[in-house]
Amino acid sequence: MKHIGAEAVEMAAWQPVVESVVQELARTAIARDRAGGTALHERRVLRDSGLLALSVPRAYGGHGATWSDTLAVVRRLAQVDSSLAHLFAFHHLHLATVRLFGRPQQWEPWLEQTVSQRWFWGNALNPLDTGTRAESNGADGWHFVGRKSFCSGAADSDRLLASAFDAQGRLLIGVVPTAREGIVILDDWDNMGQRQTDSGTVLFEQVKVAGDEILADPGPLSSPFACLRPLLAQLILAHIYLGLGEGAIGAARDFTRESTRSWVASPASHPTEDLYVQGHYGRFWLAIEGASALVERAAGAFDVAWRREAALTERERGEVAIAVAAAKVSSAQAGLDITQRMFEVTGARATTAALRFDRFWRNLRVHTLHDPIDYKIRELGDWALNERFPTPSFYS
Repeated sequence: MKHIGAEAVEMAAWQPVVESVVQELARTAIARDRAGGTALHERRVLRDSGLLALSVPRAYGGHGATWSDTLAVVRRLAQVDSSLAHLFAFHHLHLATVRLFGRPQQWEPWLEQTVSQRWFWGNALNPLDTGTRAESNGADGWHFVGRKSFCSGAADSDRLLASAFDAQGRLLIGVVPTAREGIVILDDWDNMGQRQTDSGTVLFEQVKVAGDEILADPGPLSSPFACLRPLLAQLILAHIYLGLGEGAIGAARDFTRESTRSWVASPASHPTEDLYVQGHYGRFWLAIEGASALVERAAGAFDVAWRREAALTERERGEVAIAVAAAKVSSAQAGLDITQRMFEVTGARATTAALRFDRFWRNLRVHTLHDPIDYKIRELGDWALNERFPTPSFYS
């Protein structure tokens, strides 16, 4: 397995590493989709590759990649394995979260240790789940008590981003070692898609969270810059959707070229010469090209906003929100259409369980149900009609 050297700063320098990881994930993707469970070997591959340090600034030992470049890796991984792309992407989202919500005195050593100790970050945040409460311990700290759902990547992680609500209903977000006493990770994720994201339940049984582990200054969604966090999460999803659509087209194209037979009524000697088949691929290509343009535009806008830091204005943040919403809707619609219509260009033989071509649709469908695009379309309509930006929240 190739590894990124500390001097790598350009996409070209780590592209061979990315492709090496892609090849390793692709080798077992179908079997692992069938098996589910925790992808321990593949998570180790990501650790060993050095890619977990990709977005960490060089000042803290990382590779200093832009978000555009980091998300391009997410997109590439999603073409072959959207579960591992999800885990990789959310690891970097958590690194961004501590920088957006916490003090430098908190996140600087965390970033350094992420690089030096090859930490893999996991999630127990889910702000919609109010099942975890924060109880003051009478000193400068808290006990987290309860259960949290949809905890992607908690299994086999080194640090958890966890949330709970205090007695006043205030959201507290903390960073804790996954191995801390009282944290219990349940092996209860058995979904039809994203089968190796370990997005199950985490129990908090009187888990101690110190005051300096709480991201309270500036805190969640406390400024236009802090409000970039949900936009990065949305942009991650757009890249995963796009990668899934591209992966489906690639799998279908190979099968059409090598295995599909011409329909009995077709005058074409081979399906690649069938005008109807060509028409389907033309529509697939148009959908992906359009989504790709919007996704790349949104990623570029996010890079600019990220560099603004505390100087970012509400309007600038709102403009990025519109770009990200457009990218997400376009990539979701294109991906859902392609992943279910790919069988029209591959035929009945492509439905064999051995190929598991349905995994592209299953993975995308699971993702898109967690954050319905109808609400993003409404936000875009409100902007187009009334020139109102989306109100910042954990989902917009």
